[in-house]
Amino acid sequence: MTIKEYFSDKSGSLLLQLVSMAALAAFLIMSGTSAGVVAIIAIVWALGFVIFQTVAYQKLKVHLTELEIIMTGLDQKYLFVECIGKPNSHYERRLYELMRRSGKSMIETVSDAQAAGQEYREYIESWVHEIKAPLTAAELIAQGLDAEARRKLMRELEAVESHVERALFYARAESAEKDFLIRQAELSEIVAEAVEKHRSLLIGSGVQLRIDELDQMVYTDSKWAVFLLGQLLQNAVRYRSESPVITISAKSLGQQTQLVIVDNGIGIPTHELPRIFDRGFTGSNGRVRGGSTGMGLYICRRLAALLSLDLQVGSTEREGTTITMTFPSKVNLSKV
Repeated sequence: MTIKEYFSDKSGSLLLQLVSMAALAAFLIMSGTSAGVVAIIAIVWALGFVIFQTVAYQKLKVHLTELEIIMTGLDQKYLFVECIGKPNSHYERRLYELMRRSGKSMIETVSDAQAAGQEYREYIESWVHEIKAPLTAAELIAQGLDAEARRKLMRELEAVESHVERALFYARAESAEKDFLIRQAELSEIVAEAVEKHRSLLIGSGVQLRIDELDQMVYTDSKWAVFLLGQLLQNAVRYRSESPVITISAKSLGQQTQLVIVDNGIGIPTHELPRIFDRGFTGSNGRVRGGSTGMGLYICRRLAALLSLDLQVGSTEREGTTITMTFPSKVNLSKV
């Protein structure tokens, strides 16, 4: 608060003082008091008023600074009222109690929402584990079918498993710090696992996969990185060209490592690139091809942020898309 703002708030009091001073001066002059004495009284009155208001302003400014420090130091800002001292004046105490009751209600609402969210995440995780049993049974049943029927059914079952896995990772992303462990891992193993999980999809879609030298060590959570890479491979397959080719390569950037996924698919319109990570955004390609939920890349961006992993997408329509994943260095992770 500036002194100008303070006196702006006190404009009513200032006007009252001026009117009172003018009335007193008029009364004294009418009573025969000399003009010099009236002037001295007016000066003393004005000086006293200015000193009083300046001291009050300084106290208020210090108090506001203390409150700002308390607010800045709080992780949960809605607990602010609970952390400040009780005011002295009766009016401020009543106002404080009203704010405290309001804050208490908000804390209860937040707690209820957090509990509901936790219950929902636990239910999703439980459901995912339960749904895996009938999916596994369906895969076993498919083994008894003829080759063509088995191939088609397995492809659909893999699609279901992919959606189920996406739901699980989306639920876990709300409290990911409890579920992931960042450590040194072989990049080649991460890529191999992601490719193996989507082998049927890649083969069934006629994708020619080219994997260059991936002999690099990265710092990440392997499970989450495999899922993230799998989502990117699914996108490349979904928006493939007639003769799809996906190239996966790596390069070292000093202490960091980049994984580059290049496809020759239909590409992304330039004006849509800034929105591809938005929740629920399907884009023109998603509407034409169908089957897009707009959640895949949104979840990828969230997971990348949690893993301190930089995710960049470049694309040219009708030519292909390049996705660059930059894994953090150990030094950068220690600063997180």
